[in-house]
Amino acid sequence: MANLRFQVVEKAFEKKPLDVIQPTERPSEFFAKNVFTRAKMYKYLQRDVYEKLIDVIDNGAPLDRSIADAVAKGMKQWADENGVTHYTHWFQPLTEGTAEKHDAFIEHDGKGGMIEEFSGKLLVQQEPDASSFPSGGIRATFEARGYSAWDPTSPVFIIDDTLCIPTIFISYTGEALDYKAPLKRALHAVDEAATAVAKYFDPNVKKVISNLGWEQEYFLVDESLYSARPDLMLTGRTLMGHDSAKNQQMDDHYFGIIPDRVQAFMKDLEIQALELGIPCKTRHNEVAPNQFELAPIFEETNLAVDHNMLFMSLLKKVARKHGFRALLHEKPFDGINGSGKHNNWSLATDTGVLLHAPGKTPEQNLRFVTFVVETLMGVYRHNGLLKASIMSATNAHRLGANEAPPAIISSFLGKQVSELLEHIEKADKDDLFTVAGKQKMEIDIPEIPELLIDNTDRNRTSPFAFTGNRFEFRAVGSEANCASAMIALNAAVAEALVNFKKRVDARKEELAKRPEFAEGAQHSALNHAIIDILREDIRTCRPIHFDGNGYSDEWVEEATRRGLDVEKSCPVIFDRYLDKETIDMFESLGVMNKKELEARNEVKWETYTKKIQIEARVLGDLSMNHIIPVATHYQTRLAKNVASMRDILTPDEADKLCARNFKIIREIAERTQTIEKMVEELVNARKAANKIASEREKAIAYHDTVEPKMDEIRYHIDKLELTVADELWTLPKYRELLFIR
Repeated sequence: MANLRFQVVEKAFEKKPLDVIQPTERPSEFFAKNVFTRAKMYKYLQRDVYEKLIDVIDNGAPLDRSIADAVAKGMKQWADENGVTHYTHWFQPLTEGTAEKHDAFIEHDGKGGMIEEFSGKLLVQQEPDASSFPSGGIRATFEARGYSAWDPTSPVFIIDDTLCIPTIFISYTGEALDYKAPLKRALHAVDEAATAVAKYFDPNVKKVISNLGWEQEYFLVDESLYSARPDLMLTGRTLMGHDSAKNQQMDDHYFGIIPDRVQAFMKDLEIQALELGIPCKTRHNEVAPNQFELAPIFEETNLAVDHNMLFMSLLKKVARKHGFRALLHEKPFDGINGSGKHNNWSLATDTGVLLHAPGKTPEQNLRFVTFVVETLMGVYRHNGLLKASIMSATNAHRLGANEAPPAIISSFLGKQVSELLEHIEKADKDDLFTVAGKQKMEIDIPEIPELLIDNTDRNRTSPFAFTGNRFEFRAVGSEANCASAMIALNAAVAEALVNFKKRVDARKEELAKRPEFAEGAQHSALNHAIIDILREDIRTCRPIHFDGNGYSDEWVEEATRRGLDVEKSCPVIFDRYLDKETIDMFESLGVMNKKELEARNEVKWETYTKKIQIEARVLGDLSMNHIIPVATHYQTRLAKNVASMRDILTPDEADKLCARNFKIIREIAERTQTIEKMVEELVNARKAANKIASEREKAIAYHDTVEPKMDEIRYHIDKLELTVADELWTLPKYRELLFIR
């Protein structure tokens, strides 16, 4: 037992050759090499086909299926030139991962042979088996039909010998079975709502784009050590393991020198990511040992989500090539920081960023205030839903752990923006305006020009912080599909903007009837109406604004008084998807209907149960087959030592000299007995929960009765790790897992 672990550790720590790729081109020259970009579309498509396809991508025009064959022909020509032999519809089912079924470019030629072919029909639509993907009851197992449909707004790309076509995935009856379909609907909703409001300030605005910049955190572990930890292999996290004497307390890893092996891995990863059009920008050591981060340049949200899903897959693949395993679990190691994926979100028109200040005109400044306030309104009204959108069995370990945002959604704005909103809310209306003639308006808000610089500290405890020209949704988990959070956020903001415009238009009509706004002064009436509604909304959403310490117990009490969602139970938090206001919002915007929401919640509860169930089974197995045998073996060795001492010395002398051994023998006996008893209780709790028919109630039972027992078992195992002789312990320890040599 001893030699096996030591051999694994020795193998992990031996000096490995660096597989360093040295590209002969600059990144700008090979960027998107494996992507069917606009330049390649222009080259391989007929001019009229190219223009129609670009109209679909840029302006949301309906896809003319008559051009599908021509597009497929051009794609295949490009693919052939790059050695591609297969194609796949690449989609994002409700598994948090991606799915693909590869088909070769071959068909019968009718003469007993084969021809290579790729038609528009195969490009636009396919029928993968939908029976084995999570559907939450929308489709029974025997009802296998489901459809994947091409998303032209996300470019086709090549991986190895396969042409990958991003698609949505829906059931035979039309319900979304993936993340992309409702995401695109939410993005369409926020485009329509935000464009209508943006036209108040610039009639030339044609569309509004939701942008996303994700920051992907991850851990690297030597593959040999990973393989010697069944818990890591099967659950993505260590279910046991005592703290290393040194972990992150010296603050020496964050932004530190990147280890050579990791640097080689990062370089390889970035090259392959850049070739796939993922605009990698930033890389660095994160806070915890063996923890790192990569962040790209902002992109349109739908494309950014696709790129993040592709990047996570690529991350795991390249890590193995370099002798690592990449861990995306939010909390793979106890006692050190876990991993998140900050989602930096903003809105931009075809003429500029809506959350950017100061503007060149008073109208632009008022526009900035409008979109900040209405974003806060959406977050306030649906703070529970936003929490549900980022909650999972894995992310629950990280949130609120004094390292990540708490499981209470609030927004940090900073001193300048906070004072600005307070000024608008409380100042006399006449103090906000200086009217020159009947058409020109200036807003007397001197704070806005100062917003160009970072004039306030950042609050790392805020789940939704304003950070200059964007909001940073910091609570998203590292292994999550960003689409879940982006669906909820964009829909919530869209609803707020629709409501805002409705009230502004009504208020404008009311003001226009007054003498002071007559005779061509409609522009002034509009701005006064906007200010009136903004004041109402600033007062309404004040509870979501919090610039203090989100880790404090006082904040939990204060948040409760403010009416914010403070629920901590993951399965119960999912209930927010089925609140009447949530269903009304999603249905009114055309994002998801009640049936789809109910189905997704069934999937969420079932997924939660299965993850805890697997962890409980793995923990029970390791406890009985690794921990107790090793501890008992050491206990037997000590007992033999005591017996030998009694043969040599008098009983009194032996007992005195063996006092420490007696203490350890007793401790091992007590702890192993406790572990064995609690494993039995764990099994019984699991069996009882499994009998519950309701997926919701079953998930709650796993949360309330199964998961707590796992924490107690771990406590005793971690104590035994410090007691049992190091040479006998079979599982690699934290001090070996967390430091790359």
